[in-house]
Amino acid sequence: MAESGEGLGTVPEHERILQEIESTDTACVGPTLRSVYDDQPNAHKKFMEKLDACIRNHDKEIEKMCNFHHQGFVDAITELLKVRTDAEKLKVQVTDTNRRFQDAGKEVIIQTEDIIRCRIQQRNITTVIEKLQLCLPVLEMYSKLREQMSAKRYYSALKTMEQLEKVYFPRVSQYRFCQLMIENLPKLREDIKEISMSDLKDFLESIRKHSDKIGETAMKQAQQQKTFSVALQKQNNVKFGKNMYINHDRIPEERDEIVLKRVVEEEDENEEEVLSVQDLVDFSPVYQCLHIYSVLGDEETFENYYRKQRKKQARLVLQPQSNMHETVDGYRRYFTQIVGFFVVEDHILHVTQGLVTRAYTDELWNMALSKIIAVLRAHSSYCTDPDLVLELKNLIVIFADTLQSYGFPVNRLFDLLFEIRDQYNEILLKKWAGVFRDIFEEDNYSPIPVVSEEEYKIVISKFPFQDPHLEKQSFPKKFPMSQSVPHIYIQVKEFIYANLKFSESLHRSSTEIDDMLRKSTNLLLTRTLSSCLLNLIKKPHIGLTELVQIIINTTHLEQACKYLEDFITNITNISQETVHTTRLYGLSTFKDARHAAEGEIYTKLNQKIDEFVQLADYDWTLSEPDGRASGYLMDLINFLRSIFQVFTHLPGKVAQTACMSACQHLSTSLMQMLLDSELKQISMGAVQQFNLDVIQCELFASSEPVPGFQGDTLQLAFIDLRQLLDLFMVWDWSTYLADYGQPASKYLRVNPNTALTLLEKMKDTNKKNNIFAQFRKNDRDKQKLIETVVKQLRSLVNGMSQHT
Repeated sequence: MAESGEGLGTVPEHERILQEIESTDTACVGPTLRSVYDDQPNAHKKFMEKLDACIRNHDKEIEKMCNFHHQGFVDAITELLKVRTDAEKLKVQVTDTNRRFQDAGKEVIIQTEDIIRCRIQQRNITTVIEKLQLCLPVLEMYSKLREQMSAKRYYSALKTMEQLEKVYFPRVSQYRFCQLMIENLPKLREDIKEISMSDLKDFLESIRKHSDKIGETAMKQAQQQKTFSVALQKQNNVKFGKNMYINHDRIPEERDEIVLKRVVEEEDENEEEVLSVQDLVDFSPVYQCLHIYSVLGDEETFENYYRKQRKKQARLVLQPQSNMHETVDGYRRYFTQIVGFFVVEDHILHVTQGLVTRAYTDELWNMALSKIIAVLRAHSSYCTDPDLVLELKNLIVIFADTLQSYGFPVNRLFDLLFEIRDQYNEILLKKWAGVFRDIFEEDNYSPIPVVSEEEYKIVISKFPFQDPHLEKQSFPKKFPMSQSVPHIYIQVKEFIYANLKFSESLHRSSTEIDDMLRKSTNLLLTRTLSSCLLNLIKKPHIGLTELVQIIINTTHLEQACKYLEDFITNITNISQETVHTTRLYGLSTFKDARHAAEGEIYTKLNQKIDEFVQLADYDWTLSEPDGRASGYLMDLINFLRSIFQVFTHLPGKVAQTACMSACQHLSTSLMQMLLDSELKQISMGAVQQFNLDVIQCELFASSEPVPGFQGDTLQLAFIDLRQLLDLFMVWDWSTYLADYGQPASKYLRVNPNTALTLLEKMKDTNKKNNIFAQFRKNDRDKQKLIETVVKQLRSLVNGMSQHT
């Protein structure tokens, strides 16, 4: 039962497999057959049986179908055999018909061939005529081209070539003669390019040689225009205002009108002589070459060549001669060549399209400007002549104005002019330093004497001096200052004029010019004049009298500074009340010089006192005084009296300070003389003699050699000496020791160390010369007293050192 059940389950599976085999492509039968072997045992055998049964069924169906269609197949074969017989008959009939047609059309074919031959000949003739009509214009145009080449009408020849290539050659391009012509055209173009390039080279060489003439003409035109503008401005009082002062004289307005008329007349005379750049240079080679290369489509090559050659020429033009800085002509040639170069470039820029662009000219100008500035900065540094620098400045201004009129930016050139202006100022300062030195060397350092009204007015015209008291005095009379003061004042104004010459035409406002003039004048006063004054004061041959006169001179120069400010204001027409107006520093300059002179007076006065003190010849072992002061001291006092009389023209404080300084220095010198370490012993008689000299000093101080001291202020300079000498001559040691350190002490200014030093010198003298012989009875007591005082003084000195 199990096997029968198993067999029933297998049969449908075999049927499914057979259906798959029948319906599936033979390439995919493999998996289906593999499933037969993967089934239960004996499944293969059963499947084969099932397969055989299926094959038998299909054989039966095929046999049935063949039996059903067999009769129709037999009938079709029979019909086909009948048709073959009819086809053979039809073939024979067609062949016969074709033969008859061929025989009938032979004559027609012969005539038709003749007609065709005639038609071909006719068509060929027509074609030849048409082609000749096409070729004749080409040949005529080519002949025209050869004529144009012979006549050197190259631009027209290029246009003819272009017309041949675009219009005529395409019509006859299939002919050999056309190919020959086409092959010859590039050679003709190259010939034209070479010829035009040769003309361009000649042109470039020509403008290189004539660039200085071109530049000179352009700069002359710019200078004439500038001269006319300046004259017009002067007439209208635009630039510096109506008040122009030269040596205190105004320029009359009629003079401005005369100058303007003269300028206009000169321009009219030179108008015909001045030529334009077109008159000086034939630019046709450039135009022709440019057109030729444009037609040839090689405009870029021409532009590059032109620009490259012009850049080379620019570098040659910008290279200065090594000795250019020696003369103005060297600078002028340098500028005219550069101007000529850029005038040509500007003309090319405006008359051609694309050959020279604004960007190219700007780049070339910036390169040239950097080189020009470097060259001018280097060469101008060698200039030491202010006139040469001024002429260079004028050339640079005309150079800049000329190029600016052609549209080139020149701000950096004016910035360079400010650098050159600083150099110009330095050169002027050096020159004026020499002028000031010469003035000081030639001065006699004494007041200016005048014996008549004319001489008085001459001095007043040179220097702004106002003194009602001096005006009322009768002739002859003297100005308080020396001759150098008006000379210095005049030279300062000349310096301002020299600076003004450089500041003109710099395209700066009056305010800026005013500021530049004031700053330059300040440099002259604070550096040059101040240095000359200080050097003068330090010179060994300048004595006290000269120093006094220098102080007086500086006082009047200081007062004249306000007139210098007014002078600059009149020139620039800028009020001093303007916020940004620079003030002159002359006040501080002359004050510093005056202080230096005062200090030198104090120093020289002390040196003179030292010279007198060195003449002192004291006998320090003198037993009794001479009864009169030393001769050197009396000479010194007389010298001081005469000197202080000269000081009456000085300001009060200066004279008082000098007098006090002299007295203090004299007191110090006398004190040092007593305490000199080389002086080993001093007798009481020498002290008394020394006291007589100090008394004369005190009398001199109390005589008020210089007015203005209050009470015994001047005598206090000798108070240290007075108290020291009183202590020794009175021998009041008990009072000194008892009151030491008290504010009300009688000997408050006596230093214990000073007293000890002098006492020891007198002690040594006592031992050797027995100067206290009159006290022989009390010699032991006196000696003991001196020893006691020395010990107490030493203790005071030690106490002071410990306290310090």
